[in-house]
Amino acid sequence: MSAATMGAAEDVRDRALAAIDAARTLDQLDEAKAAALGKKGELTRIQRELGALDPAQRRELGAAVNTAREAVLAADAARRALLQAEHDRVTLAAEALDVTLPARTPKHGSLHPVHETMELMVDALVGLGFTVMTGPEVESDWFNFQALNIPADHPARAMTDTIYVRGLDGGASGDLLLRTHTSPVQARAMLRQPPPLYIAVPGRVYRQDTPDATHLPAFHQIEGLAVDANLSMADLRGTLAEFTRALLGPDTKIRLRPSYFPFTEPSCEVDAWHEGRWMELLGAGMVHPNVLNHVGYDPEQVQGFAFGIGVERMAMLRHGIADLRLFIENDLRFLSAF
Repeated sequence: MSAATMGAAEDVRDRALAAIDAARTLDQLDEAKAAALGKKGELTRIQRELGALDPAQRRELGAAVNTAREAVLAADAARRALLQAEHDRVTLAAEALDVTLPARTPKHGSLHPVHETMELMVDALVGLGFTVMTGPEVESDWFNFQALNIPADHPARAMTDTIYVRGLDGGASGDLLLRTHTSPVQARAMLRQPPPLYIAVPGRVYRQDTPDATHLPAFHQIEGLAVDANLSMADLRGTLAEFTRALLGPDTKIRLRPSYFPFTEPSCEVDAWHEGRWMELLGAGMVHPNVLNHVGYDPEQVQGFAFGIGVERMAMLRHGIADLRLFIENDLRFLSAF
């Protein structure tokens, strides 16, 4: 075996060590290692020639190849550790989360101002001892009008008649309509149980109103009904005073003005002193004896008072809103304020 053959292993080692040291990426390092130790690498090729040598030469050249191989493997391991650490550092820096930034959380919604006001009003009445009841929005003519002292020929119907619907059998009904107030629930409650009775009735109602700044054909209403022995207008006024203060502030004053409603006698309009002026708030009165008779109550034994208020109107007062239509336009610029 010639000295040139022996020196070839050392030359391959030196070239491999130089290539490993020059590698700047893991891919370049893999290429440098493969050039020396891969299936077609230079040290691998020299090792294949060992079989053609005599034993003495084979030992000598084999020892040189093994020494070169160990040197290449050691250099590769050291360089690989450095390149891998740098690769991890760059990757982590690119994928790092800046925990000092505010969290990107989804925006939370909020209650619609009408719904929020309705909940507040219900809470106020529950605090005064009333129990919440609800009823159907498609109501019979008897519950919506007749039980409330509004017969078929009563002129009050002209202001409140809405949409009459067909019966479930598909035939013309003429007896079912979209309720014009939540008062039918009062009649249903009185038919269901004897006095004493204290209920609050929230819900959606319908009128034949043209939409404008103060009217909508569909809106929300809350009514209160109390039936017990020895109730009077003084009880009504005290209840409304507490109810109004809970909604508009502890210093709110109210006044009662004579009015007319078919289902109450006497009847009154209730105004609240708000932002330096009197504002109409709701209608109220003592339950008409005819209404008590219709549901089987004895007007000589019990008396009642009732009141009803539009939820949207109260929301307008609480939030200083001038146009009722803003509540139904679904404009997020408006709703986000709440």
